[in-house]
Amino acid sequence: MNDITIAMKLNHLSFPSNDLAASTRFFEQRLGCTSTAHPGHNILKRPGFDIVLEQAQGFEVDWPRNFHIGFELPTAEDVRTLYGRFKADGIEMQVELVKSPRGTRFFCVAPGGLLVEINTREDAPEAVRKMMT
Repeated sequence: MNDITIAMKLNHLSFPSNDLAASTRFFEQRLGCTSTAHPGHNILKRPGFDIVLEQAQGFEVDWPRNFHIGFELPTAEDVRTLYGRFKADGIEMQVELVKSPRGTRFFCVAPGGLLVEINTREDAPEAVRKMMT
């Protein structure tokens, strides 16, 4: 890092989607984003950063294996609760609820194929929590 990059922060993530409306609904209804529609793209707001979803035109979106975005919740109970809601609503799961060495997590597939991880480090070993903060 240097004197310029130390102040740099994540501003946004941008992803293509073959179904902009369905992808936007997923982020609004499942992940608590707010959105503003624009021609060909939507801007989704989260505390601290934005997500830009762009309508893919002329190509099918094909995500690299294991590419994903992750959202962290405060507790394992929060992760289990959200997992239960997603399952009840028929959201496709890539990895079912699991307690891994890095904490409780699951991976689901958003409309358009983007892999989303929901996790917590609350129940990870202390050494892991320190390393990942």
